[in-house]
Amino acid sequence: MTRPSTERFTERVADYVRYRPDYPPELLAFLHGPGGLAPGAPVADVGAGTGISTRMFLEAGHPVVAVEPNTAMRAAADAWLGGFAGYRSVAGSAEATGLADASVALVTAAQAFHWFEPERTRREFARVLAPGGRVALFWNSRQLDSTPFLRGYEALLRQHCPDYASVAERYPSDAQVALWFGAGLRHQVVFAHAQRLDYEALRGRHLSSSFVPKEGQPGYTPTMEALRELFEREQRDGHVLFTYDTRLHVGEVS
Repeated sequence: MTRPSTERFTERVADYVRYRPDYPPELLAFLHGPGGLAPGAPVADVGAGTGISTRMFLEAGHPVVAVEPNTAMRAAADAWLGGFAGYRSVAGSAEATGLADASVALVTAAQAFHWFEPERTRREFARVLAPGGRVALFWNSRQLDSTPFLRGYEALLRQHCPDYASVAERYPSDAQVALWFGAGLRHQVVFAHAQRLDYEALRGRHLSSSFVPKEGQPGYTPTMEALRELFEREQRDGHVLFTYDTRLHVGEVS
């Protein structure tokens, strides 16, 4: 049976916290500039997971409520970010955040929007946004064929991870995101980002993905053997490079 999207990462929290990429500083600078986000304005980070994107806004001085339905991921965020005075979390979803009407200036979804139900999410985001508030959707989209390592990694996933194609197909194109915003779309921009990973970090980054077989599951051993072989073939000075196109979409919803 396919697991609900809200439970897909429960057993991958430790790897997610340690090895998932953050977001480039240019993204936050853009939101504070053309994106229209005022200093100190309240933010709702929806589908916040373990709090990678939440922390970015907290460190910039914004009070942030992390909305996350997965108990294990929310607990990890609480443990990591509980020391920030402006932080709180709620057990809500994109379609039912539990937040008050007109309570935030920006709603964000980092690496999460493709799991949401689009129409209910639009209504809910419009409800919690204060007048003039905006939505920012962003993803670190792994480049698929810009280097031999990345071409090899894409081939590995397609060969050894049966669930990969169905998850990858969920990611919306820029045109689909623009259609969701409709006339409210204000900006679509792309930033360069990368992770330099040794084998331990590559292994953790790999296992943090919901479609990768876990230890004890069919396919685990072959995919890990293929990962080690790919690393040994493509590493330089003990590292490989994961490069991303960080896609940011900003707009208004009603």
